[in-house]
Amino acid sequence: MHNNMKRRDFLKTMAYTATSSLYFRSATSCAAEKAPKPDMLLIMPDQMRGDCLSILGHSAVRTAQLDKLAGRGALFRRAYTSVASCIPARYALLTSLYPQTSGVVGFGAKPFSTQTLPELLGKSGYATVLVGRNMHQPAASESCGYQKRISGSTYVANDEYDMFLKRSAPETGGIRKLVKKLDVTYNHWQAQPWPLPDNLHPTEWIVAQSRKVVREADVDKPLFLTTSFYAPHPPLFPPKKYFDAYLKKKLPGPAHGDWVNWKALSPKGDKTGHRILLQGEILRAAQAGYFGLIEHLDDQISSLIGDFKTRSEKAGRSWVIVVTSDHGEMLGDHGYFRKCEPYEGSANIPLIICGSPDLSFKPGLRIEQPVCLEDIMPTLLALAGTKSPTRVDGVNLVPVLRGQKQIIREWLHFEHAPCYSQEQAFHALTDGHFKYIWRPISGKEHLFDLEKDLKEEHDLSNDASHSTILKTWRRRLIQRLANRPEGFSKNGRLIPGRPYRTLNKGMMSADGRRY
Repeated sequence: MHNNMKRRDFLKTMAYTATSSLYFRSATSCAAEKAPKPDMLLIMPDQMRGDCLSILGHSAVRTAQLDKLAGRGALFRRAYTSVASCIPARYALLTSLYPQTSGVVGFGAKPFSTQTLPELLGKSGYATVLVGRNMHQPAASESCGYQKRISGSTYVANDEYDMFLKRSAPETGGIRKLVKKLDVTYNHWQAQPWPLPDNLHPTEWIVAQSRKVVREADVDKPLFLTTSFYAPHPPLFPPKKYFDAYLKKKLPGPAHGDWVNWKALSPKGDKTGHRILLQGEILRAAQAGYFGLIEHLDDQISSLIGDFKTRSEKAGRSWVIVVTSDHGEMLGDHGYFRKCEPYEGSANIPLIICGSPDLSFKPGLRIEQPVCLEDIMPTLLALAGTKSPTRVDGVNLVPVLRGQKQIIREWLHFEHAPCYSQEQAFHALTDGHFKYIWRPISGKEHLFDLEKDLKEEHDLSNDASHSTILKTWRRRLIQRLANRPEGFSKNGRLIPGRPYRTLNKGMMSADGRRY
């Protein structure tokens, strides 16, 4: 009798506990569903190197505002662009699809084959706005999913920034004529100080327009604002005080690889403007222009960040700020200028994610695992309480941001089809410690130890003591490329000399699906 009573009491207690637990989970779930979606600000410079942050100990460039964000959030030191030029990199960011999945493997565009990040956020209740440099996609992609765009791409005639400049300084004839008068270009190393009042500079106009969006956006709706800069992409024309300040500084020399045929390079550059021996005053001016644009941008975003946080706090809403770039800039490293290369200057990008305290991000994180632009979409969708599409290649980084131990990926594959020349094409793999590079035209290999040689000045591919490591990385790439239509990989071997297929014609994903 006594035992039966004890058993009934135990079962009642268990039933109550289960019911209470169910109620608690339901209440928590409901509370999560009712919690306001966080406001999101994506700050996106164009062509900014991952090492150009003073928090990383850069010897010249100063980035006080970006350093603050990194100190209060997470800095992903091994962030890479999966394809190092603007069109495909932005496609990857907007879709969370690897180049190998989407077929957008080089400097060529195609309409979206899936819903974009701003499109999905818009469907979940966000006001989505793009200010500044466009996303450089084909006309068929229209707005890229943004509900509103305020265009200021610096190189585009008659967009909203260009019309503003023509009204404010009619003597210029617009931004393209001004660039020509200054004898600078949109892709090369020539540099000059900005000749007009600073408030007419495209960077300052973009910030002013972004602040206006923050002020005027409906406070009852969460905001996804992309503030997209053309800087520090050429033309290299920062305001004079920044340009002059860097000309007076001691500036770092370019990376000098022992694997480069330096005698073949000319100070005048090749006909593509891709290979050049940058040195002397020409190098200093290019660096002053590039670093000056970065510090100018950093100074300007301070007011935008303040306005953005204030708006969210007044609305009782969380906030998230992401800073990244589409790709980097070689800036003379190894005799290269521009992008489209697998080396750190071109492929490594900044990625900083910071959030309001209620999101429980762990401050001051420094992540050394490889991440990429494709990871931004699933991360922001998770924070918005919105499901990702069935197929994404990116990884949700929220657990990492909250200090949880997580293997993001064992290694990352990135590539680029021929751009400036056939020889420029590459495939690369990295785990954040080593980087392996294969040139599909010539079959040339590189192996770098990034922990000991972050400038990639010492190629280990011919070092007998690293032959086992080299074979391991080669095998990984053979497996990765096994289903590619170009025939890069066959019978357990890498096959050089195979041309990339034309975009949109027969490209295949790693799992065999055609796009």
